Amino acid sequence: MSVPLSDSTRTQPATALGNKKKKSKKRKTSTPLVTLFFYTLFFMFFFGIIGSIWFFLTESGTNVRLLMADTLITTQHRHWAKYLIGSEELDKRVNRYWAQFDKYSEVEDKQLVHIAPDPVVPVVAEVKKPIVEIEPIQGTNFKGHLLIVNDPKKLRIAVPGKVGKGEKVSSMVSRLGAVAGVNAGGFVDPEWMGNGFQPTGLVMSGGKIFYNDGGMNTANHIVGIDNEGRMVAGKYSPNELIKMGVQEAVTFAPKFIVNGVGQIKNQADGWGIAPRTSMAQKEDGTIMFAIIDGRQPGHSIGATLFDIQKIFLEHGAVTAANLDGGSSTVLVKDNKIVNKPASEYGERYLPTAWLVFDEPEKANIKNIWEGLDPSKIDPSKW
Repeated sequence: MSVPLSDSTRTQPATALGNKKKKSKKRKTSTPLVTLFFYTLFFMFFFGIIGSIWFFLTESGTNVRLLMADTLITTQHRHWAKYLIGSEELDKRVNRYWAQFDKYSEVEDKQLVHIAPDPVVPVVAEVKKPIVEIEPIQGTNFKGHLLIVNDPKKLRIAVPGKVGKGEKVSSMVSRLGAVAGVNAGGFVDPEWMGNGFQPTGLVMSGGKIFYNDGGMNTANHIVGIDNEGRMVAGKYSPNELIKMGVQEAVTFAPKFIVNGVGQIKNQADGWGIAPRTSMAQKEDGTIMFAIIDGRQPGHSIGATLFDIQKIFLEHGAVTAANLDGGSSTVLVKDNKIVNKPASEYGERYLPTAWLVFDEPEKANIKNIWEGLDPSKIDPSKW
């Protein structure tokens, strides 16, 4: 005898079946996502292996890796380069660069610069060149400016106005009444948080030694101008500079154009890609500063010294040398920053700057390091 099924009894199997269908649908919809996830991991792993093989085991990949390492070497994060090339190779490359810089400095300068004497009769206003001119310059991966100083004797090395702290170039230009200015020499920068007050090597201004962290016979890589307006670049001691009549000077390297010939032979020896400030002189005495922006994708990545050398040679340079670059690179004219500094914080506080004056002999530049012992300066204390 059969027992009739109630309504509730009839619906239970249907409900269970529906739940099973829903669960199966959920499993089906989640499966493609999981599959996509694992396919993504596989392709990332596959192309990661292929990319690593290219990066570390092929000639083209190695060239890119070395260029990246050289770029890091010129920054405040030099130690990161060891993750690309190893600590031993990093030390070798740094030492090789300094050996190259010393070799460049040994090339004899044939004194190709011929500066016309100051005219007895004033030059007619219509034909007189302006004190400074600015031209845009650019390359494949960089943009920048060329500051042209038509009279090299209008240049002075300026220093901060207060003891214990560096000064922005724009502040030096404003305080001293200069027409224009760019950053100059390097400085001690502990933990990359330095106050910009302590220079490296030597500083000369107005024919006087303002700062010297070595002996009078200790040679430094120098970028300067003598009393006739000729650019001096190379490795010299303070005593040699005094005998040569050098008036303005800072320490930096390398000198890379000598007698109108570029010393850097290719991009691989261009010391990486970075923001740059470099200085050059033409045969008639005209001074040129190349100010290259960098580390700003979409605007300017930076340039190698080989790039700068090419620009200078195209503009007739017979002598050229590198100055401090990176986040220090800045160009100021008429109290306004012309370029785009690399640092997200804007200008850096620096110990030295090349300034252009209408009347440089009247510039009130005082030696703030007078009487200070370089070994007792705390460059990290603000």
